Parts: sequence; structure tokens; C-alpha cells
Amino acid sequence: MKLLHVVASYLPATRYGGTIVSVHGLCASLAARGHDVHVFTTSVDGAADSPVAHGQPVTLDGVTVWYFQSRFLRRLYYAPDLGRALHRTIANFDVVHSHAIYLWPLWAAARAARRAGVPHVVSPRGMLEKDLIERRTALWKSLLIGFVEKTRLESASAIHVTSRREREQAEAFGFSFPRFFEVPNGVSLLEAARGDLSPAMAGLAQRRPFVLFLGRITWKKGLDRLIAALPLAPSASLVIAGTDDEGYRRTVEDLARAHEVSDRVSFTGEVLGADKWASIDMASAVVLPSYSENFGNVVLEAWAGSRPVIVSPEVGLAEVVASSGGGWVAATSKDLGRAIELVVTDERLRTRAGELGRAEAARRFAWGAVAAQMEEVYLSAMASAS
Repeated sequence: MKLLHVVASYLPATRYGGTIVSVHGLCASLAARGHDVHVFTTSVDGAADSPVAHGQPVTLDGVTVWYFQSRFLRRLYYAPDLGRALHRTIANFDVVHSHAIYLWPLWAAARAARRAGVPHVVSPRGMLEKDLIERRTALWKSLLIGFVEKTRLESASAIHVTSRREREQAEAFGFSFPRFFEVPNGVSLLEAARGDLSPAMAGLAQRRPFVLFLGRITWKKGLDRLIAALPLAPSASLVIAGTDDEGYRRTVEDLARAHEVSDRVSFTGEVLGADKWASIDMASAVVLPSYSENFGNVVLEAWAGSRPVIVSPEVGLAEVVASSGGGWVAATSKDLGRAIELVVTDERLRTRAGELGRAEAARRFAWGAVAAQMEEVYLSAMASAS
């Protein structure tokens, strides 16, 4: 198949994670299975542009990536050259697959696919959560859902979700969705090779035993739950590794002082590459206490490194964590604290949980198996369009 993936940003080697890492893993695996995979994206990299060639093919792990510049309306990733390229070439593809919502390249892809009669698969990537939008999101996103995204979603050939939770959250909008397909994100176990910490991270060993939070520092990730749990886990330290784009770190620090655990909480900033895998390797467990998480890629990363996880019920992979034995699901701060104390004090238990998690990752979430499942989605979308 000749496949076109459209995503607003595609810089897998930078600080970005989540959607970009998952999309690249999927695209590279599809290319490895013999498909002709192209990506249309922008070069937006925060306030600047990534130093890439524009409008020319760039090959990344067998994937042909086309970058286009967004000169204005960058919040929406508006890139007219990308739109023109879509209209010029989209009919040459068997399936178009767009990732995320709210952004102009995805709207342009949907419109071009409809006009050309090309099957179009949409992956909301965890952004269709009605309660979350109503509680915390600006009015403009609510308007986009009702007046733009509704049409795009209802006219799609298929909707791809990564978990049952993500599907249930999307269905709460009451739209006339096409068929849903549940295909998880994947992980490469080979990436979890042990590496040495950089000099800046060398002091991390002195924090042991610690649990690791790996992700953006934002209210959605439930860091308030995590801080409130620490008094119930007196044997543990907490290492928070991630970017603070929203200025939420100060709130976390205030909470740590209020709960009298500041001396057991440390921040590393962003960790990448060998630093990330080394920090996972040194941790007793990886903790993800999110209020909303459609999937939870960090769970798979922890399992790839043979480390158990502690998650909240709102994490999309929570059921898999519970059924696999690869960790614990903690519904309250009290439960979270007890689980943390258990995992840092019982080496045999955490080793066994880490082994079970890695086995589950190898069995269900290897990228090759995930790509094979996505092929079935594309074939179904093509059949429904014919």
C-alpha cells in the first residue's frame, strides 16, 4: 500500500514525545513491512523551525517525510504549501491517516481526501475527552469540536483509538462516528538498551530508592496525587523528569512543601536517549497518576526496561497493567502511597512485576505486531470506500 500520514509536527529526535514518537514508530514499522509510507508535516519546533529541507523528501527509518513551513497562524500549524501538496498528490495514495485534532494540516487532509475519494483514517490521539474539554479547555476548542472536527470525524472512513477508554471518551460527544478500530501504540524493546548517565544526571543514583515520573509537568498528569501520596511512602524518593512548558513546577514544589516531602522530591528536567533509559533502569518503578491518559506510552517504556509501573485508573493501559501483573493500579493517593512503599521495599516483588511487564510488552505491543493490526484497519477503510 501507498500510505500518507499527516501530522502537525514530526521531529522524533527532539524533545517531543507522545503522538510524534507513536506516529514515527508506526510509520517506520509499516515501511519495514514493505509499504510505501509518506508523511506530510510542518517544520514547527516550538517558537522556531527545525533545520530541515522544505518541500523535499527526507528519509527517516525508511519513511519519506515532507516538511512544509508555517509562516503565520503557527498555533494552528497553518502551512499553505502543505495544502497545495495534498491537493496535487493525494489521489496517488491508497489511504490517508491523520493524527490528532484541532490543527489545520489535519483539516486540510480530510478535505483533500474527501474531494479525491481517498479513504481517510483519523486518530484523535487522546484529544477527544468531553469532560476534560469542558473542565479545562478554552472556548475556542469547544467551538472547533462542534463546527470543524465533528464534520471531519463523521466523514472519516474509520476512527483509530489506542484503548477502550479513548473510544468511550470519544463516544460521549454523541457524534455519528464511522467504525472504531482499537490498535495500541507500540514499543521497541531494543531501544531499552542500558546506557550510562550523562554527567548532569550522575547524581541520580544518590536518590535511590526512587520512583520515576517521566512526562510533561502539567496538572493533567496528576502530580498533586503523587505528592500527596509521598507521606505514605517514607522509604521512597520521587524523581520528576520532564519539561515544564506550563509553569506548573512551582505548584508541585508548593505542594511538596505543604506535605513536608520537599527533601524527597527532585526535578531533572527533560531526559532523552541514554539518560531516559538509564533513569528507568535506576528507578524502582515508573509512576503515572494521570487524571486523563488515553493510552500511556511511558508504561510500555517502563516495561521495555523491565520496570514495573504504578498508574491511576484513568490511564488507558490500566486494565492491561492489572491483568498482566506488570504493576499496580492506584485509585487514591492513599493507594498510590502504599503501592510506592511496597515497590521500593520489596525487591523480589518489583523484579517479578518488571519481568511480567516486559513479557506483556513483547507479546502485545511490539511495533511489528501493531503495524500488522493497522494494516487491517487500512484494508477495511479501503473496502468500505470501494
